[in-house]
Amino acid sequence: MIRLHHVPLARSLRVMWLLEELGLDYQVVYYSIRDGSMRSPEFLALSPAGRVPVLEHLGAVWFESGAIVQLLCETYPEAGLMPAPGSAERARCLEIFGYAETVGCLLENLNLNQVFLRPPAQPEPVVVKLLNARLRASLAAMEARMEGEYLLPSGFSAGDVMFAYGFELARYYVDLDAYPRLMAYWARLRARPAYIRAKARDGVQDLYTQEFYPVPEGA
Repeated sequence: MIRLHHVPLARSLRVMWLLEELGLDYQVVYYSIRDGSMRSPEFLALSPAGRVPVLEHLGAVWFESGAIVQLLCETYPEAGLMPAPGSAERARCLEIFGYAETVGCLLENLNLNQVFLRPPAQPEPVVVKLLNARLRASLAAMEARMEGEYLLPSGFSAGDVMFAYGFELARYYVDLDAYPRLMAYWARLRARPAYIRAKARDGVQDLYTQEFYPVPEGA
C-alpha cells in the first residue's frame, strides 16, 4: 500500500505528481492547514514537524518532499527520473533540488507575512518587499539558465517536479510574464498527462483567498 498525506497546493503536490509520473497506485489522505488536523498525535507520529507530505510506502514512512522525491526516484530507477550517482547530471539535479527549496522558503515566508497573519497583526512592508525582491531575483536567475525544454539537458526529471511547484505558487506574489522562458517551460509541464492527473486529485486549496498579493504600501 502507498498512502500520501496531502494538503491541496502544498509541497505534497510534488509527491503526488511524481507518483503519477511513476504510474503507481496510491491512496490520498487529505488535510487542511487551517483546521488543526495536522497537530493530532496520530499525524505528529508520522511527521514530527506536523507538515505534509508524508508518504507511507510499502511499510516505510517518509517525510519532507525533497527526500521523498529522491527516495522514490531511487526506488524506481527504471523510470529514469533522476540521474544515477556518478553520472554527469547528478550534481546539477541535486542543485535544482536545493534551489527549489530556496524558492520554497521565500514563498513560505511570504505566505506567513501576507496570507496567514490576520488583523490586528499586519505584515511588515519592508520585510515583504525584501522577500518579494529575492523571489523575483531567484526566478530571474533560473530564467537566465533556461536553455532547453527542461532543466536538465537530458530531458524531464524529478528536478522539474521540485522546481516547478514553487514557480506555480510564485504567481500569487510576482508577475510571471516577466519570465517568458519559464512560462513556456511551465506550459510544457502542465501539458504532461501525469501533471494533469495530479491536479485532478490535488483537491480544492484553502491556502490563498485572493489571486494576487501585492507588496504592501509603504514598502
